[in-house]
Amino acid sequence: MNFATWNVDAALPVVATAVHAGHELRPEIERAMVLDPDHRLREEDPFTDELAASIGSWVAVERSRFEVDLNRPLDTAVYRTPEECWGIEVWSGTALADPLVEGSRRLHDRFYSDLAVVLDDLVARHGGFVLYDVHSYNHRRHGPEAPPEASADNPTVNLGTGSLPDRWRPVADAFVGSLGGYELDGEPIDVRRNVKFEGRHVAAFVHERYGDVGCALAIEFKKVFMDEWTGVVDKDRLDLLGEALRGTVGPVEAAWGAAWR
Repeated sequence: MNFATWNVDAALPVVATAVHAGHELRPEIERAMVLDPDHRLREEDPFTDELAASIGSWVAVERSRFEVDLNRPLDTAVYRTPEECWGIEVWSGTALADPLVEGSRRLHDRFYSDLAVVLDDLVARHGGFVLYDVHSYNHRRHGPEAPPEASADNPTVNLGTGSLPDRWRPVADAFVGSLGGYELDGEPIDVRRNVKFEGRHVAAFVHERYGDVGCALAIEFKKVFMDEWTGVVDKDRLDLLGEALRGTVGPVEAAWGAAWR
């Protein structure tokens, strides 16, 4: 069982990650879990690996965020109690056993060690990089038959810039302007900053370690490309969003190059 797929094209200075795309669990974690697979899938980010792959250089994690959440720092990367996991009961008993927690934390360490090797190489080759940190979020939490949550508070794409250094603001501007030039359902894609999320550990790791040369954009797609209750994908919408995401790469790379140089 793979932990992650690394399909990185070092010739490109833009790479995408999908750290919540996975649904798999190592067997000892699956035996300890009481959270049913359907509920687990609803809280994961299925198909974000396909969105990330549209960039042409990408990393997709195949294990569930309920095994280890790579978008959290190491000390909170394993959901041990419901209070650490939006009130969701995940494990049999009161909390996950320490040996299982440590096994998951080792995966966190390994991922960031491997990611650093990739990013170090991009710095050596290109002087720096842009990382697209691709996620998705639910907007029909009141049930499959209930209306979606108001679009005023739920943009189609939320760009998180909470840890973004000021020098990379033009890169974020280029992303928003470029993605907003594409249409979904006959309307420009609604892309806004920090409405739902500001980005977390993937972006923070990039900016702490590479902030002078590396820019991370935390990108959250509203699940308009799938039924978040059944997990069924709308392939046409997913492909359209992937094409739009791919279309941002040229303007983003140009803005990064101008800001860096």
